[in-house]
Amino acid sequence: MASTSISSRSLLDLLGQWRDAGPSYEALADRIRLLVIDGRLLSGVRLPAERELAAQLEVSRTTVTAAYQRLRDQGFAVSRQGSGTRTVIPGTAPTSPAPPTGLLDFTKAALPAPSMMSDAVRRASESLTPLLGDSGYDTIGQPALRAAIARRYTERGLPTDPDEVLVTVGAQQGITLIGRALVSRGDRVLIEVPTYPHAYDALSAAGARLVTAPVSVDSLDGWDVDAFESVVRRTSPAVAYVMPDFQNPTGRSMTASVRRRILDAAAAQGTVVIADETPGELDIDRPETLPPLAAVAGGAQVITLGSASKTMWGGLRVGWVRAERSVIRRLHAVRVNMDLGTPVLDQLVVAELLEDYGRVLAERRGALRAGRDATERVIAEAFPDWVVPHVHGGLALWVNIGAPVSSQLALAARSEGLLVTAGPRFGVDGAFERFLRIPITYAESDVERAVSALQRAWPAAARHPLPEAGLLAAVV
Repeated sequence: MASTSISSRSLLDLLGQWRDAGPSYEALADRIRLLVIDGRLLSGVRLPAERELAAQLEVSRTTVTAAYQRLRDQGFAVSRQGSGTRTVIPGTAPTSPAPPTGLLDFTKAALPAPSMMSDAVRRASESLTPLLGDSGYDTIGQPALRAAIARRYTERGLPTDPDEVLVTVGAQQGITLIGRALVSRGDRVLIEVPTYPHAYDALSAAGARLVTAPVSVDSLDGWDVDAFESVVRRTSPAVAYVMPDFQNPTGRSMTASVRRRILDAAAAQGTVVIADETPGELDIDRPETLPPLAAVAGGAQVITLGSASKTMWGGLRVGWVRAERSVIRRLHAVRVNMDLGTPVLDQLVVAELLEDYGRVLAERRGALRAGRDATERVIAEAFPDWVVPHVHGGLALWVNIGAPVSSQLALAARSEGLLVTAGPRFGVDGAFERFLRIPITYAESDVERAVSALQRAWPAAARHPLPEAGLLAAVV
């Protein structure tokens, strides 16, 4: 069982606006249960002592005791004499959060493997034979793959040399490497909100103090550039993490003018910009295609993240960092102390797919178009009051469900056979309870099943909206 624990203050931050109209112990237990389901609170984590948490939440100890008992009854916690109460996933080992069999899993915005995958694996296997005499430990990346990635960036308007590419185990490892190399404990790091949750997890783990700038599906440009500029001037962050194309979860893309202002603001303060472009080429029908952010960096330093997981297949745990050679050397020095490299066969498969990338992208775009159109239509028919933004690419919709009940809806949907990620997973401090991220990567039949489950779950969730006050109302 994991030896990690969470303080009462940290748990309070994760809980956000946890109270509802029902009994307090039920509301507290339900919110902790959602944190476990969403992965915001890992299995095997020791919860705060009852008295300590009660004081932090300003409730009676009896309330916390009853909440912990409810979690135990539901299979989401275990208690042992002398070791406190720990979170668990029902029916699994404490550190294995796989969803139970039979649930429709809409927490993953990802496509199945493309039709050309089998041929790419066969060709890669043939290419592997000459490499079998080597150790197989590769911490920098196979030359063929680094060259293919560099060619792709050059084709897109960002001249790149293979020496400016470091291959990683997914883009998330790239974020972790950048955090360890460029962020010192206590440094401020700017992130968008809402944003990719594993990014702020990784940057927080590096010791960053997060500052935020909003992205909205409602505003014309998406990014509140005035707020971004103000935060950068006021806090001088060491790093700013942005997702310029098909931002996760909003699906918005930066215009040319937004890119210029953000880069200028970062350059003025010496802030390094991390441009996460993992969904950047998942274009369905965007009117305008812009080059990578680093191509127009000007005086700003931009580090670009890419990944095979979104455009190719999640089973290929291959990502990359594109940056200046000095930065690549620095990241590599950190990386060799973390692991022994990226799987060679996976790299060779990605290199093969990049040789046929136009066909890969065309197939992906066709699947995403069908998924988007079906998801928009089915949701509009079932929930005419929900606001469903029309996206031109990416992997998901950031749906405004009209009431601050996202967490309750996610919990109720699980009972109806659907796993879906609540809005607060993409924010901080309990924000975005009015939003639900719904992937566009599923077949229409699965979309219909998922929305039907949401329809069944909605009445129970809607009976207990969160209070319209405080941080929640100010941010959402």
